[in-house]
Amino acid sequence: MKTKVLVTGANGQLGKTLASLKTKFKNLDFIFASTLDLDITKSNQVETFFYTNKIDWCINCAAYTAVDKAEKEPEKAKKVNVLGVKNLALVCANKNVALIQISTDFVFNGEKSVAYTEKDTTKPTGVYGTTKLEGEIEIIKKLEKYFIIRTSWLYSQNGNNFMKTMIKLSKERKKINVVSDQIGTPTYTTDLAEIMLKIITTNNKQYGTYHYSNEGVASWYDFAKAIFEESNIDINVLPIKSEAYPTPAKRPHFSVLDKTKIKTNLKIEIPHWRVSLRKAIANNNE
Repeated sequence: MKTKVLVTGANGQLGKTLASLKTKFKNLDFIFASTLDLDITKSNQVETFFYTNKIDWCINCAAYTAVDKAEKEPEKAKKVNVLGVKNLALVCANKNVALIQISTDFVFNGEKSVAYTEKDTTKPTGVYGTTKLEGEIEIIKKLEKYFIIRTSWLYSQNGNNFMKTMIKLSKERKKINVVSDQIGTPTYTTDLAEIMLKIITTNNKQYGTYHYSNEGVASWYDFAKAIFEESNIDINVLPIKSEAYPTPAKRPHFSVLDKTKIKTNLKIEIPHWRVSLRKAIANNNE
């Protein structure tokens, strides 16, 4: 009997990535639900959906991710990232469904100089990070069977993301300024999606909070330079300080994630971000 997997937020870049992998996982039966199919902020709708469909695992890709916009729309961000997650956690607990929740490096303030572990103190500096952390807390309070996966700098050939923005801008400009003093790790959604599906296919029961990104360290400037190099695009990329590019939400200056826990649990090797970027560029049709 196939394992039934619900993917919420199916029209986002991670949801679309999971859909692109479904043929590789023949033993999984997916339900891909967009916001139109399932609004997680409406508890009655969530309950009805779960009672109508036999679900074994839920991967929650539904989220309010507009980091700067969240500063002006805190209630909207909270509705999706906290109330929506709470609704999912409650029904997952009632129906004995395991939940995989995508969280973020924004739960940290970015003031460390070594990679963040799962045990480090959380201290978000903006609305987005705060609501994502509050969502984590709702899950931990209400559910036993969960995996919270904090990740960073997601990109892919799907949706809107830094890689696609850089390639688009290179067609319009001869030079681009990119912030060089924010340090983290790009994460290819295909790698993250495969990790989540491995958790499900191996019926992993080592529940808890985990960090996942690709290996290596980069600034946004490094990331941009690599995108153009891998794409064979000749453009002048100039490093700038964060102060030169002010944003409504403060970005962590350092948000590298320590992946020791997830590597040990799943017995995996994580590819370097540059290796995964090469694959993403090769798969990009735009």
